[in-house]
Amino acid sequence: MTDIYTYVCNIADEIGHDQTKRMDCPECGGKNTFTVTNSMGRRLWNCYKASCNISGTAKVNMTVDQIKKAKTVKKQLNTFVLPDCIVPLNSTNIMNNMDSIYKEHCMYDVRENRAVFLIKNEDGTVVDAVGRSLTKRLPKWKRYGDSRYPYVCRTSHCDAKLQYTCVLVEDCISACAVTKLGVTGVALLGTSLLEEHKQFMSKNFTSVVVALDPDALPKNLQIAKELRSWVAGVKVLRLTDDLKYNNNADIEKLGELIWN
Repeated sequence: MTDIYTYVCNIADEIGHDQTKRMDCPECGGKNTFTVTNSMGRRLWNCYKASCNISGTAKVNMTVDQIKKAKTVKKQLNTFVLPDCIVPLNSTNIMNNMDSIYKEHCMYDVRENRAVFLIKNEDGTVVDAVGRSLTKRLPKWKRYGDSRYPYVCRTSHCDAKLQYTCVLVEDCISACAVTKLGVTGVALLGTSLLEEHKQFMSKNFTSVVVALDPDALPKNLQIAKELRSWVAGVKVLRLTDDLKYNNNADIEKLGELIWN
């Protein structure tokens, strides 16, 4: 049997910080299914082949120079200037039947008629924005910057038991909808699970409920498998409808998962 820890450590020494290398699995032989990530003092490995259970994480020491370099790169990536066309959303620039989520969480793009959700980093700095068209304009969702942060919606009435629990969804509206249960919503924004998403969740949460769209069950299971190398508790919610539509059965099942 391969000594996975030694194998990973040897490979990780050759990988730059916050980078990932994909290769054949040394345990099951899966073609290009094994990844090793070197992430800010942590080495993580995982095989994405369904029949292989190889995954793990280990802490390593970083030099002062490595830490400074990583923080400098992060600061540069966070530079974002909100376009002038994005203004506060109010009764003069929205329709009377505008969804309450837009009113509570959004700004407004006067040029393209979009409800705009601000994307912030852990420090609360706006690093990007994503806008949803309020007409038939394409694309339906527009990313204004090039950051790789997820959209995060936190609740102001979070129960102490749930402060380290989040629900992983696909879009901003669903992320806002789940906050009524007292948890944080994290939206992938229609992308695959990125290293930045994993790092963010591993630093901020100990429990994640994966609840992507109902037609994305295989993607749910795959993402849950990847996250288990980063987060202690990972569960999957099988939906009958998108969470943003507040289906009672789905909301009840979600409540059971986050409280148990």
